[in-house]
Amino acid sequence: MVEKPQVLVIDDETGSRESMAIAIEKAGLTVRTFDDARHALAFLNTTPEVQLVVCDLRMPEMDGIELIQQARKQELDIAIVLVTGFGSIENAVQAMQVGADDYLTKPVDLYELRKRVMNLLDNRRLKEEVTNLRQMLDKRFGYESIIGRSGSMERLFEKMRMVAPTRSSVLITGESGTGKELVANALHLNSPRAHERFLAINCGAIPHEILESELFGHERGAFTGAVSRKIGKFELAHKGTLFLDEIGELSAALQVKLLRVLEERKIMRVGGHELIEVDFRLLAATHRNLEEMVEDGEFREDLYYRLKVVTLDIPPLRERHGDLPLLVDHYLKELAEEHDKPAMHLTAEALEALNRFSWPGNVRQLRNVLESVIIFQPGGEIPLESLPAEVVDSGSAAGQDIPPVQPLLGEPRTMEEIERQAILETLRRTRGHRADAAKLLGIGLRTLQRKLKDYKDQGHYQD
Repeated sequence: MVEKPQVLVIDDETGSRESMAIAIEKAGLTVRTFDDARHALAFLNTTPEVQLVVCDLRMPEMDGIELIQQARKQELDIAIVLVTGFGSIENAVQAMQVGADDYLTKPVDLYELRKRVMNLLDNRRLKEEVTNLRQMLDKRFGYESIIGRSGSMERLFEKMRMVAPTRSSVLITGESGTGKELVANALHLNSPRAHERFLAINCGAIPHEILESELFGHERGAFTGAVSRKIGKFELAHKGTLFLDEIGELSAALQVKLLRVLEERKIMRVGGHELIEVDFRLLAATHRNLEEMVEDGEFREDLYYRLKVVTLDIPPLRERHGDLPLLVDHYLKELAEEHDKPAMHLTAEALEALNRFSWPGNVRQLRNVLESVIIFQPGGEIPLESLPAEVVDSGSAAGQDIPPVQPLLGEPRTMEEIERQAILETLRRTRGHRADAAKLLGIGLRTLQRKLKDYKDQGHYQD
């Protein structure tokens, strides 16, 4: 049962005190009265349930101004309405300056008193709801939402803590499903812009023509179907943060326009004639190798260097040694609550199967797998056979089909043979995952793919 908000009425005049208390009680509130501000203050210090105080200005021993000053000094979480019999502007101004939330003059209009009290309590409730929602967002999207204690994740967290308070653009890289938007959200929530907007847009999910309008906005009549003015993401993110996901998918024309925005901090709506100043922090993400795209002429070099003022690389799940059990425990609890299921846990065999799997879809894939299991699981222990076949059979993954090669020492070989041997051995160790193999070898993914095609043509490799 929800307790009624508690209100204190403090006035040394009995009639005035009782009439105000009765008026407030008619609003369904619990009221406690005092004829001495000192006793009321002592009560406030021991009763956190009190949410609002109605206090007369002129009282013996301690007046209303002093009560407000003491309450604010002691950081008591209450709203205060001051009642004055003099009605002067000076008294009202002084009351508001020392921390009163509102004031009324005597004789008090009891209807107006009740209205003011309810408005203040409603505002207080709304502020509490906003605070609670922000705390929930902070928990969901802040550092706490990114689960991991591995060395690679600790290094990522340390970089995030250092870069979050700055104005610098950040390029977030990592494979699909590693949590790039979670990192972007955490950077925003731990920045000076945390109380402003965080806007995200996926550049790869929207056609070029529509994406330009989404980013820059448009004026009425700018093109067929533009029946009214539209404000774009650049304007909407003013003073806040804009997150451009999959930025590697931007068309050449939009790359030029984005570069100009980053240099000038001004935009012009499609079909418009007015330059509009914008102040936003840019966070961008991609699973593609932008450096290779620059080399291949697919991405502007000047924009690339504008974006990568700071680069945060999120490691794939298979490289986060020791993090998988933490993630499994976190998601099992979260998903069980989300689907109204009892608590569940994996058997040792099931957890081992998850550990063996290479997780090409990373953390997102892990969560999806656990969600599908939980939906069909009545509760309790989750056995190996409840896991999807591709996870259970991960011991025969594609990478296992690559035959082991002989050590590099032995009979003399050409550099080409040694290179091929190193590439195939690395590919076997990464279970056939080409992006990981390329990273370990220190070569570009396109280079690796080209060499594998050559090996396949020569009969040294099979997909």
